[in-house]
Amino acid sequence: MGDRDGDPPTDDRPSSSGAADPTGTVDATGVLRAFVEAVPTATLVCDPDTLAIRAANPAAADLLGHDRGTLTLMGLPDVGETDRTVAGEPVSEVAARASNAGGSAPDDARTERFEWDVRIGDPGLRVDAALHTATIAGGEWLVVGFSDATARVAAANERDAERRLVDALAGTVPLALFRCTEEGTLSRWNGRLASDSGYEPAALSGTALTSLFDEATRDAVSEALSRVYRDADPAACEARLLTRSGERVPYRLSIGPVTDGDRVVGAVGVGEDVTEASLREERLAVLTRVLRHNFRNDLNVVTGFTARAIESIDDPDLTAELRRVVDTAERLLRLGETSRKVERLLSQRPSPRPVTLAPAVDAALESLDPAIHDRAAVEVDVPEGLVVSAVSFLPEAITELVDNAIRHNDADEPRVRVSAAELPSESWVSLVVADDGPGIPPAERAVLTGEETPLEHASGLGLWYVNWIVTAGGGTLDIAESKAGGSRVELSLRAAEGPPSDDDLFSPNERDA
Repeated sequence: MGDRDGDPPTDDRPSSSGAADPTGTVDATGVLRAFVEAVPTATLVCDPDTLAIRAANPAAADLLGHDRGTLTLMGLPDVGETDRTVAGEPVSEVAARASNAGGSAPDDARTERFEWDVRIGDPGLRVDAALHTATIAGGEWLVVGFSDATARVAAANERDAERRLVDALAGTVPLALFRCTEEGTLSRWNGRLASDSGYEPAALSGTALTSLFDEATRDAVSEALSRVYRDADPAACEARLLTRSGERVPYRLSIGPVTDGDRVVGAVGVGEDVTEASLREERLAVLTRVLRHNFRNDLNVVTGFTARAIESIDDPDLTAELRRVVDTAERLLRLGETSRKVERLLSQRPSPRPVTLAPAVDAALESLDPAIHDRAAVEVDVPEGLVVSAVSFLPEAITELVDNAIRHNDADEPRVRVSAAELPSESWVSLVVADDGPGIPPAERAVLTGEETPLEHASGLGLWYVNWIVTAGGGTLDIAESKAGGSRVELSLRAAEGPPSDDDLFSPNERDA
């Protein structure tokens, strides 16, 4: 091969297009070469009849991988890996259309465009080619321009692959997935949204998301979208999807922003039909209320009649057995009360907020049953100013721990210590409730480790309730032995990032509301 920038060999073959100078004294090759060298992009000039390449500029040599001398020994179809375009059409037929367009046709009508694989492999080369005829040196020539399309095609293929992956995932997820434009209209969605709403996919295109919901709950969807677009924050809401047939379906939406730099340019969301969950929650709520009401009333009857029986007999053994009945009934009553609290916690789904720890501990001790509180010596060492991230039910967790520490201690004067300290990491605060009692049985501790079994399980909900409250605020719970030989329950609570709110003080009435 010669130098890529070397002069092409002289070709004195007459052109069928009559491209030679009419006087016959000037060879058109020099004119053609001067023409292509004036073009900054990769360009060839070909004989429109034979498609023989007559001139090539340096940019074409660099792009196509052949020096200019070699290119002028080739025909246009020889440049590619095959003589067909990416679409499968012979390059010669495309060139023929460009040649037959005629000089009188508009520029856009005279240009033929196609993609062509010039080199296959790694790295390959795909080009965008544009063919048109031009009058040069008194004759008609086929001018071919090339631009490298490899990166564009690779990016498009990657986007197509990602789109196929997203579509595949969207088709397998049992939830409605959608994307909204900056105006809040649907631009993409999966089949689940179309199925849930009852609309044909084509009917959803350009539909405002809010219009899919009934008038009573449409504002909730609008407010969630406004928050996403205004604050670039995720938002969630519950509404009723109004189907094409007029059915109102309970629906839960979670929506997040799509951003371009600092600007929100759309939203993506997940929708879920919660009909079954709503029915289940409603039925469980009814069942719980009925059971709790009958449970409490019947046990009160049991304790009342048993107490009267105790007063009317003198048999010590029988009296002891009847007292066990009363103790068992009272334990079941406390279990029912704890279940009520658990139901309230799960239904309200509270969010963490900054809480000043000392007032929360004070409120917890104030809500203790006075008969229980008076039995024990409770020591408190909680520094002022400790602020933690917790849910508003935190005092109830502390009350539960202190109540258990006293109630299950057989000493004449049980001793309980409630202490708190900021951990060295400064991101966590430790709250410890320690006692000198018999300790928490292994079966009770198992609720925290997942080792509880049907044959050996916890007898109450107390530790479950405490653990749920603590974990709802992002904390953890750990049980160990205290220095006095009893139990040591440590709540690790996240330190709050902001100051406490004005309503961070707790009272039993507030929590029972």
